[in-house]
Amino acid sequence: MDIIQLVENLSPDMYERLKHAAETGKWPEGIPVDQPQRDSALQIVMAYQAKNLQSDQNMTVGSDGNIVTKTKSELKAQFSQAKAQDNTTDNNDDIARFSNL
Repeated sequence: MDIIQLVENLSPDMYERLKHAAETGKWPEGIPVDQPQRDSALQIVMAYQAKNLQSDQNMTVGSDGNIVTKTKSELKAQFSQAKAQDNTTDNNDDIARFSNL
């Protein structure tokens, strides 16, 4: 099985386990991961993220394996769209202000 087939059949739970192993060097149960396993887990996690996850990060790995960067204007437009979709008009996102201190 090649990495593309593996990623296509990878469950979200297994992705989380591999991500944890790549990040911490241990499986979620606490069992250490040796370096070749950690390297493989990292490759699988990156491939899964590129293929399945939509990221709002300014730099990611695309589905073709190349680094994808977003310009400042692209990020601003993306965040503006997200805020417009939020449709909050009651100003719950305002900073708390304490005037009687």
